[in-house]
Amino acid sequence: MIYAIAQNEFKRMFLSPLAWTILAVVQVILALLMLILTDNFLNEVQPRYAGMEGAPGVTDAIVSPLLLWAGIVMLAVSPLITMRLISEERQTGSLPLLISSPVTISEIVLGKYLGLMMFYALMVGMIALMPLVLAASGGLDWGKLAAGLVGLFLLLGSFAAAGLYLSCLAQQPMVAALGSFGLLMLLVIFYIAGKSQAEGSAFFVYISHFGHFLAFLDGLFDSTDFVYYLLFIATFLILSIRRLDNLRLMR
Repeated sequence: MIYAIAQNEFKRMFLSPLAWTILAVVQVILALLMLILTDNFLNEVQPRYAGMEGAPGVTDAIVSPLLLWAGIVMLAVSPLITMRLISEERQTGSLPLLISSPVTISEIVLGKYLGLMMFYALMVGMIALMPLVLAASGGLDWGKLAAGLVGLFLLLGSFAAAGLYLSCLAQQPMVAALGSFGLLMLLVIFYIAGKSQAEGSAFFVYISHFGHFLAFLDGLFDSTDFVYYLLFIATFLILSIRRLDNLRLMR
């Protein structure tokens, strides 16, 4: 049943122009950024570090910054995708029918989350095609590229879980989008605040999803970062299930 809900959710996303528009806009923005990063590498970075041992290659100078920008762009775009998951059901009046159907609340939440992650997997796959163009020139660090893509997918997974929960709370999709964006930005601010303090704040850095994402961009597969994303995602999915359970009981 979870997979059936996920399939339906994934197909439903492409019935409106929003998903197509987001895919196109994100690709155009990242393609332009890649051209800028490539031009900077060829005209400034490569001549400056020519012949130097341990000089930054195409992965460090182009791919990692590109994936970082992908995460930043998706932080702004993701709330527009997640806002409609549950709040649109409430707005159209179809939520009572959904939660009273012969499926569990857990199946509904997990199905919608899985459908969204299918969309994000498609997006990450499209983003991955851009760095692969550099493979012909050689020097591409495949391990660091793989780590960066895994980190981006986990980051988007955290965006999706948080956005799904905010969509459960709000009755209007736009309110859900603003709340989701505010929450994600707050976590980014925690990271900046933790890094900017004289002695630093390990707690602020740890609870921010971007701090863990940067480790993946450096090519590090740390179990701590992986577990953080799993806990983050699980927490917001559980909160979403409890919220819908409360709505069912209120009927």
